[in-house]
Amino acid sequence: MEQTKEILNTPSFNEGEWLKLLFLISDTQDWLNHLAYGAMLQIPIRDRRQLFRKTYYLSAAALTHIIERHYYKILRYPAASKFTIPVIEILSVLRDASSAPIEYVPGSINIQRTADTGRIIGVDRDDLPTSLVTVVTDGGGRITTAFPGNLKKMIV
Repeated sequence: MEQTKEILNTPSFNEGEWLKLLFLISDTQDWLNHLAYGAMLQIPIRDRRQLFRKTYYLSAAALTHIIERHYYKILRYPAASKFTIPVIEILSVLRDASSAPIEYVPGSINIQRTADTGRIIGVDRDDLPTSLVTVVTDGGGRITTAFPGNLKKMIV
């Protein structure tokens, strides 16, 4: 068995305190995840559980990103495409897009779904009215972003 050598000039490592910190962080993260999931379940739309499947999952952080960057009432990111429908309708559009055909994002392991909602839901990056919504998920199915318009049109 190989013996370990003590590394010189490093602060002492208090394993007991570190383990307490690790468990505190883990318990806090579990509590926050449960709290976020409970908040998302309060969304007043039918079939909201479709947004929380293993293969298509909307987290509170992803929804915050979508609203911050792509909701017309938030004045940040003026060059980004914007949803012009209420948040509840955005969530319904995201839910319905779960059944859209998947396509890999060029140059990435991410997956995109682009669906035509049949009605104007916002403006694309060129500030033109659009009925398309694009939802991007990571390889594990977690939604990373969603916006009105088409991803292919956004890549220049």
